[in-house]
Amino acid sequence: MPAKRSAAKRKPSTSSGLLLRYRDRDTDYGVTRKTATKLAQTLGLSETQVVHVALAKLARQALPRYEADNGPLTPEQLAAIDRLVPQGRLKPSKRLF
Repeated sequence: MPAKRSAAKRKPSTSSGLLLRYRDRDTDYGVTRKTATKLAQTLGLSETQVVHVALAKLARQALPRYEADNGPLTPEQLAAIDRLVPQGRLKPSKRLF
């Protein structure tokens, strides 16, 4: 008979899980287990991967992709840009309009 591992020797899980409760019917904000299973089969993914794909698409749609500007550039920032831009015949414009 093989020796059993004791519960005390097991490492605690380092990843946090997510409890997902499927809806009784499909809505704009949730789907049934049947729909999730059909999506997984259609896409060739597991149901977990389907949830990750959906969350990734929602993140791209809802979250900003860049930090908002904090106003115009300071004189120090403009001077740093001037030092980094190769100097040539064209003079860079400080304003777009």
